[in-house]
Amino acid sequence: MDYLGYAAAIIGGYLLGSIPFGLVITRMAGLGDIRAVGSGNIGATNVLRTGRKDLAAATLVLDAGKAGAAALIFWALIGREAGLIAGAAAFTGHCFPVWLKFKGGKGVATFFGVLLATAWPVGLSAAAVWLATAAIFRFSSLGALAAAAAAPVIAWFLGMADVAALCLFLAVLIYWLHRANIQRLLKGEEPRIGAKKA
Repeated sequence: MDYLGYAAAIIGGYLLGSIPFGLVITRMAGLGDIRAVGSGNIGATNVLRTGRKDLAAATLVLDAGKAGAAALIFWALIGREAGLIAGAAAFTGHCFPVWLKFKGGKGVATFFGVLLATAWPVGLSAAAVWLATAAIFRFSSLGALAAAAAAPVIAWFLGMADVAALCLFLAVLIYWLHRANIQRLLKGEEPRIGAKKA
């Protein structure tokens, strides 16, 4: 095993994933610190609460892209396993960036970025689950949780055991980071899509 290569994938993936695009973009736009808005999260959903759909879309694309780029770069340089490891590291870096005292986003965009780059059938299927769940129940968080739960199962049935393991790792972190959302869902207090956060 190429331990040095895998170490590079972990470090490189983490550093790329830890770039807080939501924070950078909103500051460049003159909106101040996104962590003082809404939920205080640096992800696209919270950026949308500034009222700037363009900035939210840019954050979504960049957060997904950095994870996908990390996976593809190390896949090309070292191999498939290194790519998957780099993708997982990028996801971790987004959620726990060293630059922001390990307080980052909830990882939904990076989750899809990793999957679309490394196993697009799984990524598209998980995205379909997210869209269907969000459209039916009108909860973005529930859509993310459903997609995260479905992804390992989908990957397993498609014969991608390594991707299933990656998805399981990502899903565990997503559920952990969404624990407050889960509590609000259970209490009936989670804001629906389109509703303003109290």
